[in-house]
Amino acid sequence: MLESLHFQSVSFSGLGPGTRLIVLGAVHGNETCGTQAIRRVIAEIESGQLDIVAGSVTFVPVTNPLAYARHQRMGDRNLNRNLVPTETPVEFEDRIANWLCPLLAQHDALLDLHSFHTAGEPFAMLGPEDNQGLLEPFARSQEETALALRLGVRRFVDGWLDTYASGVARRLKAGVSAREADVHYGVGTTEYMRAQGGIALTLECGQHDDPAAPQVAYRAIRNTLAHLELSASAKPAAVADTEALRLYQVVDRGHADDQFVRDWASFDRVHAGEIIGTRHDGTPVAADREGYIVFPNPNAQPGQEWFYLAKPSARV
Repeated sequence: MLESLHFQSVSFSGLGPGTRLIVLGAVHGNETCGTQAIRRVIAEIESGQLDIVAGSVTFVPVTNPLAYARHQRMGDRNLNRNLVPTETPVEFEDRIANWLCPLLAQHDALLDLHSFHTAGEPFAMLGPEDNQGLLEPFARSQEETALALRLGVRRFVDGWLDTYASGVARRLKAGVSAREADVHYGVGTTEYMRAQGGIALTLECGQHDDPAAPQVAYRAIRNTLAHLELSASAKPAAVADTEALRLYQVVDRGHADDQFVRDWASFDRVHAGEIIGTRHDGTPVAADREGYIVFPNPNAQPGQEWFYLAKPSARV
């Protein structure tokens, strides 16, 4: 199968100077809403329905062709973790990284289109606020947030890498030696893009099989092109009635028999002391405060993220 795979990007440049945007679909192979939306926008540009008047846009309809061909999240591993070029590629995702990372570095802004396991409202993942820390220094949060507010969704989540780093610290304390016990394993497309000086947003467009998800992705692409003035379309207004949440804890699945007590969806409310799941030995896993569950994954492998907890934020 590997011999039949290839990497594809499609680029369009306007006549005037401007932002260099890159849009990714199917970083995870079973998340196809972005692929569908990207192909729809490419067709509109090629047919003359949509003009790129300034800057440039590069579309990658299928970022992980192996996972996409298998209709599953990963090929050999999760592409959106430990994203970095390597001189000694072993897994297929290493080969993708060697192609994708230089491509990302050629751009100023990234829109990465995803979907999630369980039912829930679409939302955008924000990067950190401006800071000069060691984990993820950043100086363009105002620009990034301005774009996020025009994607067409009302819910925003931040705190990803900080929370992942706290999970790494816990794994190291427990003596876990797997690669998941490395803060750099939390680096994906957006973290890599910010490290190259760009702005970057992940848009979670809905549940994998939600028929509305491709339209969410399509609207976000069109709005991004307009907001960045790559197209001549009217600029979208900032969304109203926003809700901002901050991830603060990640809980790993420790054993294949760890089970949720019910079918959770992202952003279901949880109350302090509420039982979310049970460990294989019957030990309950409870929320430590009022908040929300995010990214519940009943199919997580042992040692991987089982779910996240979030709390209200005043970010937007």
